[in-house]
Amino acid sequence: MAAKRIRLAGRRKAAGFTQESLADYLGVERSTVGRWESAETEPQAWMRPKLAHALGVMVEELQALLDDVTVADTRPSERMTYALENPASADLMVVAYLHEQLRQLDESYDQEASTGLLGTAGQLHGQVKFLRENAASLRVRRALYEVEADSATFMGQLVWDVSQRRDHHAPLGYFEEAVNAARHARDPSTESYATLRMSYVALYGEKNPGRGVTLAEQAAEAARLVSPSLTGLSLLHVAEGHAMTGSLTECEAALRKAEDQFDRVHPDDVAAPYYSVNEFNRLAGSCYLSLGLPERAEHILRMTTRALAAKKKSQAIALGNLTLALIRQDKLDEAASAMHRTIDAVELTRGGGGLNLAFAAGRELRQWRQEPWAQEINDRLLALMAAI
Repeated sequence: MAAKRIRLAGRRKAAGFTQESLADYLGVERSTVGRWESAETEPQAWMRPKLAHALGVMVEELQALLDDVTVADTRPSERMTYALENPASADLMVVAYLHEQLRQLDESYDQEASTGLLGTAGQLHGQVKFLRENAASLRVRRALYEVEADSATFMGQLVWDVSQRRDHHAPLGYFEEAVNAARHARDPSTESYATLRMSYVALYGEKNPGRGVTLAEQAAEAARLVSPSLTGLSLLHVAEGHAMTGSLTECEAALRKAEDQFDRVHPDDVAAPYYSVNEFNRLAGSCYLSLGLPERAEHILRMTTRALAAKKKSQAIALGNLTLALIRQDKLDEAASAMHRTIDAVELTRGGGGLNLAFAAGRELRQWRQEPWAQEINDRLLALMAAI
């Protein structure tokens, strides 16, 4: 059985929008609009006035469209059901189905809380491993290793998020599994990305910049021949590791090497979406903040926070760092405004990186805790903590 918001989809079409064009207008992913119409999720409160305006309805009428859900029969994937009952029969069509399910989950990552994705992702990951362990065809098994490498990486990402980046053991286990699966599949790009995710745990979780730099360098080396984008992204985290130890010269050298990779990106670089100018600027801003140069960090991060509007988890991290940069320059009015925007973004997604930075900024604001504006921020942080 499947739920559909048929009247919502009809209203969208009547307003002249496809799912893609409405998503572009609202600054969200197309899959987000699809999930609204399939009754999987509802638009966040802050999004509803803009959505109502696009559809030409009042906010109250929009709620009526959201409340009108029709349940219809759908046929489950018979091939997938059969494969789970007879795992030796798994074929490349089953692999393609699993890969598409994972892609849809990955698309949701920047818009939805990791807690809401973890259960589905865990079930999918279990199915992939089960089928790979029992696949009769060597070709199918190798293709399943490719999906397993991606799903294990995604699981590590989600588990770390859900723990608010406190549990390092479980995510590292998933990332190591991803590296092993990627090597079986002879997929250096995925091996590099999983290794890079391990460096994130070292840098931001274990607070071990030396290990973080080593892992990021290993990720850059694994990607060197296949993906300039992953090479560049890895070098950015080499730079951040050096910044955490106060090494300005080494940090800027790594930033220059990372920037050089933009000229080498090619159409076949499947990791290109991970490495953008916005991501470069976000990490560069973070580097200068770690180096005790908040003025340089502020200039970079202001541009970045505006450009990351569609990637809420990344935007929350950039906003948290911008807040810290402003606090450290005693720009308190601007810091308060940035702090509220950080909390707004974290409330939507519960991303571990943004959440930790929001509380870090809250700690730095304690010296002004008697001020009304600081008390308001503290109240919002307490409410955020209670909701976790």
